[in-house]
Amino acid sequence: MTSQYSIKDLERISGIKAHTIRIWEKRYNILHPERTDTNIRYYCDDDLKRLLNISVLVNNGHKISKVSTLDNKKLSQKILELNNVQSPERSGQIENLIVTMIDLDEIKFENVLNNSIIKIGFEDTLFNVIYPLLNKIGILWQIGSITPVHEHFISNLIRQKLFAAIDGLPVERSKNSKTFLLVLPQWELHDIGLLVHNYLIRKKGHKTIFLGQGVPLLDVEAIDKLVDPDMLVTSFSTPVETSMMGDYLKELSTHFKGKAIYVGGIQLDKICDSLPKTIHKLPTVLEFRDKVLSKI
Repeated sequence: MTSQYSIKDLERISGIKAHTIRIWEKRYNILHPERTDTNIRYYCDDDLKRLLNISVLVNNGHKISKVSTLDNKKLSQKILELNNVQSPERSGQIENLIVTMIDLDEIKFENVLNNSIIKIGFEDTLFNVIYPLLNKIGILWQIGSITPVHEHFISNLIRQKLFAAIDGLPVERSKNSKTFLLVLPQWELHDIGLLVHNYLIRKKGHKTIFLGQGVPLLDVEAIDKLVDPDMLVTSFSTPVETSMMGDYLKELSTHFKGKAIYVGGIQLDKICDSLPKTIHKLPTVLEFRDKVLSKI
């Protein structure tokens, strides 16, 4: 089933103001909206994909009057040329990846992402391409324009890249290496953020015990019978009662006495500040890298 987008949806996803979209539509006929039975204008997936491609070219200096005359095949070719010469921020890779998700095109996804990894490396691709992409996907999810199929498709491809990158890291540990326990609570199933933590920690030469998603608290507490982690990392992305998150952190702090517990995720701002001193709130993975890993 084709998704339906309002002009405000197009603005949020593409970054182009609704007023500008209307002008381009009227003057250059770049999009072809339809109307509902109640006469409300809406746009389809093809409109979104065309607008994303046009926005990339315009942002890179192409004139809208020229770009608007190109068919979709020629637009794609121009985008491909940009990918070969521009940085990820300007080459339209994020927009291209959104299109690969809508089309469920794994081959194009691989080509676009591999191009970025070759140019700037895996870690910079994580923060300059993948994270902005996930933010855009979040917008699409909020407005109901993608299905669980799309979300699972792109998430699993990203997870595969992370697993491959982690597997490619050396296994040697330095003398002063620390052991990190990485785990998500029982209700949490989104583990991409935790996998990024895993990659960064291991890249710095530390050991990780990656338990992953949906682990009951009793199972986490039983881990100290086997190992003695120096620090813990967890994250909250799924909306749940604030008390559940607070209670979970307090239980971890009680069981792993004196251990630093780093917590991130988009639900972090909902957690009250009255937490044990061993709990450290770090909203982004970048903050964890720059404020924690860089000082160990």
